This record gives sequence, C-alpha cells and structure tokens, in this order.
Amino acid sequence: MKALSLKQPWAELILQGKKKIELRKWNTKFRGEFLIHSSKIPDFEAMKKFGFDKLPCGFIIGKANLVDVKKYETMEDFINDKELHLATEEWGFYGFILNDIKRIDLVEAKGKLNFWEFEK
Repeated sequence: MKALSLKQPWAELILQGKKKIELRKWNTKFRGEFLIHSSKIPDFEAMKKFGFDKLPCGFIIGKANLVDVKKYETMEDFINDKELHLATEEWGFYGFILNDIKRIDLVEAKGKLNFWEFEK
C-alpha cells in the first residue's frame, strides 16, 4: 500500500480532523487510500505552536483517502483555506484533499520522499 511521510505534528493534526488538506510543493496523479507515516524528526516549531510535547515519530500511524489535489493559483485562495491546511506557503501550493481519515495501531517504519510503497 502507498504511504506518505509527514512531520509531526502535521500527521497528528490530520488524524484529529483539524487538518484536512496536506500541502506539498509537488503534484500527484495518485488518488486513493494511503498510509500516514510520521517522520522520525518532528517540526519542533509547529509542535510548540500547536501545544504538543511528544508524538510518535517513525511510525505508520493512520490512513486516509486522497480524493483530489487543489492547486493554489492565488494567495487569496491559499489564505481562504488556511483553516483546512493550517500551514504557510513555504510548504507548497498543491493541496492534497483528504477524507476518510482513520487512526491505526502504530507500526514502526522508515519513511521516504513522495508516495512510497509500504510492505509490512
């Protein structure tokens, strides 16, 4: 199954339903279910900003369905979706629109860039 690595707390915010769009600098034609992997090294600044002390890193922690990709053509559109992606433009202008998000039991895994194949 495909997996996507995200830094904490972004992965956790998706699982909590607070982040519904994952920003990337690259587009994808992939649509469908994928595993959410929490990268080994968290985004320490974002951990403080969102009030997290410790979150699991280096694990498959959930799954989601990528239903569409929104390309932000204007800053106005980007800012209008701020409550859905919770991020700044440094993360990119391609918004991966997610639904059917579920937390799963932790599975230790090494992450990779882009979508990658996880084989248990």
